[in-house]
Amino acid sequence: MKLELLVVIVHNRKKAYFSSIIQSHQANLQFMAPAQGTTHLIASVLGLAEKPKTLIAAVVRQDEAASLIEHLDQTFQKGGEYKGVAFTIRLTSVIGTLVYGFLCNDKRVKEEI
Repeated sequence: MKLELLVVIVHNRKKAYFSSIIQSHQANLQFMAPAQGTTHLIASVLGLAEKPKTLIAAVVRQDEAASLIEHLDQTFQKGGEYKGVAFTIRLTSVIGTLVYGFLCNDKRVKEEI
């Protein structure tokens, strides 16, 4: 199984909601970090407050990536605080069989430990 890095930027209040969607698609590893949208420069000049964002990075299996992106796209279409951006980047190599097994959620590799 090939792996991809999923990058999602969403409103801070919905980070747990989107994290659970990602986890439901067999993503064992997620990383969250505070982020800013591209409108923060214009908003700060106009004196408007921008809603804080969260960047979620997760490693997902390539066979799950398309359905996960579709699920996220449907959720983004709800509008409001459900809006966001999502894309994947193909990973070309991973060091170690155990790390690979964990990242792709391969139960056979976990049983060998």
